[in-house]
Amino acid sequence: MKKNIRIKDTQLLSDNYYILKKYSIEHINENDKKEIHQREVYDRGNGAVILLYHPEKKSVILTKQFRIPTYVNGNIDGMLIEACAGQLDEENPESCIIRETEEETGYHVKNVKKIFESYMSPGVMTEILYFFIAKYDESMKKSKGGGLDDEGEEIEVMELDFDEAYSMIKTGEIKDSKTIMLLQYAKIHIFH
Repeated sequence: MKKNIRIKDTQLLSDNYYILKKYSIEHINENDKKEIHQREVYDRGNGAVILLYHPEKKSVILTKQFRIPTYVNGNIDGMLIEACAGQLDEENPESCIIRETEEETGYHVKNVKKIFESYMSPGVMTEILYFFIAKYDESMKKSKGGGLDDEGEEIEVMELDFDEAYSMIKTGEIKDSKTIMLLQYAKIHIFH
């Protein structure tokens, strides 16, 4: 932590599903004046996300599911097109994304490649997201996917032509930042 910042107090606001805390931070500015700031920080843990791609078919696998925060913020039906993702919990990023890929898409991938990691909303969340890519083909399809019933997941698996998926960023059909980042990576490094 920077020398001119000190956490003075921490309050737990919620631990209902994830952790929400309020921090009182003492900051000494460039004029050596002491300031107190209060910030809320949401800790939902870290996660992993993957773009499955088929180089010969020039296609990608994405998912579609209901996301309440998007619904509350004006997404009419609350459905969001995304790359497959999940929370790490106690797993390492690679193990997590292999498990999540099979649960959500039905594809069993073994060789995943980490391409980068990113803070997704650093003004309010602690989350770091680990980004992966992996090739897929029909022989890897082990189930229909769709998520876990006991977690209430109802996930539609979508195989899309890459150019169609990429154009969905411009049309606004894809608004999820992690998915946009992966599709842009694929445009530059895979399907250029």
